[in-house]
Amino acid sequence: MKILHFADLHLGVESYGHIDEVTGLSTRQNDILSSLDRVIDYALNNDIDLVLFAGDAYKSREPSQTQQREFAKRINRISGSGIPIFLLIGNHDLPNAVGRATSTEIFDTLAIKNVHVANKPDIFPIPTKHGIIQIVSLPWLRRSALLSKEDTKNLNFEQLNQRMQESLTNIINTLAAKLDPGLPSILAAHIWVVGAKLGTEKMMTIGQEHTLLLSNVANPAFDYIALGHIHKRQVLQDNPLVVYSGSVEKLDFGDEDDEKGFYVIDIETDDSGKKHTAFQFHPTDGRRFLTIAVNLSPQDTDATAVILAAISEQQTKAKDAIVRLELRLPAEIEGFIKDSEIKNALKEAYYFTIARDIKRESRPRLGQFTVSEITPAEALKIYLEQKKTSPERVKELLEYGQKLIEDSNKG
Repeated sequence: MKILHFADLHLGVESYGHIDEVTGLSTRQNDILSSLDRVIDYALNNDIDLVLFAGDAYKSREPSQTQQREFAKRINRISGSGIPIFLLIGNHDLPNAVGRATSTEIFDTLAIKNVHVANKPDIFPIPTKHGIIQIVSLPWLRRSALLSKEDTKNLNFEQLNQRMQESLTNIINTLAAKLDPGLPSILAAHIWVVGAKLGTEKMMTIGQEHTLLLSNVANPAFDYIALGHIHKRQVLQDNPLVVYSGSVEKLDFGDEDDEKGFYVIDIETDDSGKKHTAFQFHPTDGRRFLTIAVNLSPQDTDATAVILAAISEQQTKAKDAIVRLELRLPAEIEGFIKDSEIKNALKEAYYFTIARDIKRESRPRLGQFTVSEITPAEALKIYLEQKKTSPERVKELLEYGQKLIEDSNKG
């Protein structure tokens, strides 16, 4: 049985893009949809039994009609081919108010064949072409769904998180105990597991977030734990496999060094009934992010040439990439930089931004005074005292210093 696991689409992210004249959509939205299309193409062409999406279809809790239409088109491609797809609700899929429909609930309401939407903890026995697979769902849950006002009364955030951990762990263990051990089983959870390395989700956080310990989710009843919410792909444990698939597209410069894509999980049952799980990562090859850092000194009299040389070294990588040019330079050469030449050098970039970190010289201080506030003789005295020169030596040097100062003043 082959399962495709992906998560954190965040359709609606428009940073570093512009409006496409043909579609009227943000070009960054087209990037995300292109990565999603690569996921779907793989599923349709590689004998996948089940597609599992671990939450956060959209960036906004109130996605536009266009975003919903484009997402629905792609869900229809999967379900229409006969492949079941499981959609877990993430924190960005929840509406602002309790009682409103989630952004993916429409698929459940219309009872679309082969589409399974999980907006509450439950067990989903899903038929596939190679048999039934059991999925335990743990969508993102509001605190109010787990704890009453009385439970949360007079508790600080740490105590609330502890109560949430206990409640979520109890849900996982209770549902795991009801599974048929003879069938493949997966836990699909949209949750922040303690110890996971963070990605760009920290810039998209909505309020304070509860967490779970790795030991809370790594229940041996599961053959695979498919996680969503953290954008950096990572394997937290090997047995059972606990995996964040990460986002399918780079969303900001925090993702610059990350490879984005999805996982394919292979669950096989041998003659003795024992199940074996293997997995493999597949990149989506989305939009590249590139940072070009240039440190300039006062000696760089032709600062523009230095910057252009740095851009030239990265010219191949910069083409069709989102580029951030970071310039660190002293204030005295700032006026010599020719912006037009720099912009021309980056014309093949998909998008570029220039950030300048200008070092402005601060006036030196001697104790509580600046140099301009005291006489040369006073400055020499303070300097010698700070160097912990002996009183006798200070007296002698001040005498010679005073003579030099007087001679200098006379010209």
